[in-house]
Amino acid sequence: MRSIQHPGQPSLGRVAAQQVELKPFDLELPAHMTLMQSVAQSMQGLQTQCATFRLFGGGFEPFSYVMPALAKTSEHAVYFSDTYPVEGAVRLETACVTFGQRDGKPWLHSHAIWLEASGRRHCGHLLPDDIEVSAPIRAQGVAVRGATFTVCPDAETNFTLFVPLKSMARPSQTMDGVTALERISISVQTPRRKGYALRVAPNVDICTALENFCRERGITRAKVQGGVGSTVGAVFDDGRVVEPFVTELLIRRGEIITDANGHLQAQLDVSMVDYKGGVSEGRLARGQNPVLVTFELALEVVEPEF
Repeated sequence: MRSIQHPGQPSLGRVAAQQVELKPFDLELPAHMTLMQSVAQSMQGLQTQCATFRLFGGGFEPFSYVMPALAKTSEHAVYFSDTYPVEGAVRLETACVTFGQRDGKPWLHSHAIWLEASGRRHCGHLLPDDIEVSAPIRAQGVAVRGATFTVCPDAETNFTLFVPLKSMARPSQTMDGVTALERISISVQTPRRKGYALRVAPNVDICTALENFCRERGITRAKVQGGVGSTVGAVFDDGRVVEPFVTELLIRRGEIITDANGHLQAQLDVSMVDYKGGVSEGRLARGQNPVLVTFELALEVVEPEF
């Protein structure tokens, strides 16, 4: 398994986790505002400071993005590319989003795959303050209660990264712009479910980390909500290998199941972009895909059926 050498010393804990309650939602992000504004307004309506979710459909204009890149200085092992602007409207295929807090204000981390007006299908890291929602986008995921993904300095990577921290204060009870009918839908039709907010550190295989986490807690089945991260290249379960070692990805579908022999298996279907601009998709091979910088997600515990 490949690995990456970051400038700082690795911390002892490689998986930061908080037990949380998850409240499912399915809503439409409003258009004619930046992605950050659109998401923040929608999350305020849900009375949450933290969520993990996927986006589907809709579009952006104007639109720009960055990709993973080689580091230009010794301050980081890897970095981001220059910003790439895109001409014309962009149609979103799907994205994963981690929504939390930075310096006491809403912030998000998102990787996406989209179709450009030229016909090019591409993948990258969204710039939430710089792109505008031009057509409504469906957001489907979970509001996180009991912990908040919070941007914190990370001594190992020398980046500031989302880490799940236990919530100390209740979210604001204001629901500006939410109708009475929507309040009923939010409070009654979406019961809370048990789960965990996780951040996985570098050089830990993402599948193994999730399997071990579930095994230690007696979890036999879990669903991945959201899923934004990076890996040291990639190996897919069909044998394909992504050789460029700097990649960013999103989980299109993920779950941890118990197979016929009673063994836990993480099944993560992803889309990714490498630092050379190559887009790859498939199911990650278990035990062969170490985290590059970070990986954020929520695990929803699926209760056994009787």
